[in-house]
Amino acid sequence: MAEPLAARLNHAWRVVGTGISFAAFGIGGLLLGGLLFPLLFLIRHHQRRRALARRLVQFSFASHVNLMRWLGVMTYEIHGHERLKRDGLLILANHPTLIDVVLLISQLPNADCVVKHAVACNPFMRGPVRAAGYVANSDGAGLVDDCIAAVRRGGNLVIFPEGTRTVPGQPLKLQRGAANIAVRGQLDITPVRITCTPPTLTKGQKWYRVPSRRFHVQLEVGEDISIAPFLTEAGDSSRGDALAARRVTDHLAHYFDFAGETSRAGT
Repeated sequence: MAEPLAARLNHAWRVVGTGISFAAFGIGGLLLGGLLFPLLFLIRHHQRRRALARRLVQFSFASHVNLMRWLGVMTYEIHGHERLKRDGLLILANHPTLIDVVLLISQLPNADCVVKHAVACNPFMRGPVRAAGYVANSDGAGLVDDCIAAVRRGGNLVIFPEGTRTVPGQPLKLQRGAANIAVRGQLDITPVRITCTPPTLTKGQKWYRVPSRRFHVQLEVGEDISIAPFLTEAGDSSRGDALAARRVTDHLAHYFDFAGETSRAGT
């Protein structure tokens, strides 16, 4: 049976809308990095400049999400949003789709992020990264300490323990860096389970391969995961920290795998 004309037109529009969204994100990044963020360095007070830069990032990301929703490309919902209205959070989330980064940070006026060294040195991104005070991963040895310090300063540090987007159809593979931050800093974890149905903008998927209907992203902010029981079970010493980090990673893998099952069920 041939696909109805209305469905074909809707699909074609969402391809166009997705292209507009990507173009808007790129142009917006150039404008922010080339015009607005350099002006922030006129503000001499470091903390005030950092706070304003992070709010500007949040506003731009929220505007992008609203654009995608207005274009009919996506819808979204957030459960437990009130748990994000605190400072000094270690926020760990699964990473099913490209847009979840933008959507999550759009909810956080004081978001802190770990950015790649190449991004921190990029001429267009160097200004925003410096102004917002994001953690650069160029110093592998001191990265964990930098992340712990960022949370203790009151920032809401967002980390995706997978390190990259989830590979569809593959089990979650979490790195232990996020767990090491929680264990060494004795920081409780604010977990966020993200589902995207139908799956789209996954790892390796072209942007124009839009699904058969507009996609829906759900963020579920869970109750904080206390780190204390993991530390007690593992005991003291560096070996104990390694054991605790492994157990935290296993716990998170089970926690986030529920989101993966939900996404797969929605295909």
